[in-house]
Amino acid sequence: MYEHPSRRAVLKTALAAGGAGLTGEPTAVLAQELPPTPACHDGDEPSHPQIEGPFYKPRSPERADLLEPSARARVAELSGTVLTRSCRPMPRVIVDLWHADEKGDYDNSGFKYRGHLLTDNAGRFSFRTIVPALYPGRTRHYHFKIISPGRQLLTTQLYFPDEPMNARDDLFDRALLMQVAQAGEVMSARFNFVINVR
Repeated sequence: MYEHPSRRAVLKTALAAGGAGLTGEPTAVLAQELPPTPACHDGDEPSHPQIEGPFYKPRSPERADLLEPSARARVAELSGTVLTRSCRPMPRVIVDLWHADEKGDYDNSGFKYRGHLLTDNAGRFSFRTIVPALYPGRTRHYHFKIISPGRQLLTTQLYFPDEPMNARDDLFDRALLMQVAQAGEVMSARFNFVINVR
């Protein structure tokens, strides 16, 4: 009988690969030890949806590296796995990321800090970008859409732990906190999306 892997097992597989996958290059930051994710159980609650916000743009470029040459913000490595409620990895789904720049602005005329990729065969994704700045009324956050052909599966936002603005942001949701670790000037963050699909 097939046994569903735990999220910890899925992560171990990803880390054993050196963080390789969608970016095509191993990274020491992703290979460092982060707190273990909770075990995945059949029937897990899906990741909480959140509003898209006013700054989403369709047709972002397909890329895992969103860094801009002129960026002065801290570099961030975002990784995770897209899982069904029965803990099965979701390969070949689109993970679309967009966020503010180091001044708290969104690029609405182009595609700075916007990009998407496809999860690999184990449902994994990995982006390289920056830590976004605050802007009035909002704590630091990333926007995500998870999309399969012809179907939008999840629109949500992810948050940073220990941000003072978390308590004053009406949209903040503790269930959407990323797990974060530091490696010098680079921040490593992880979140596993559970999609409302069996």
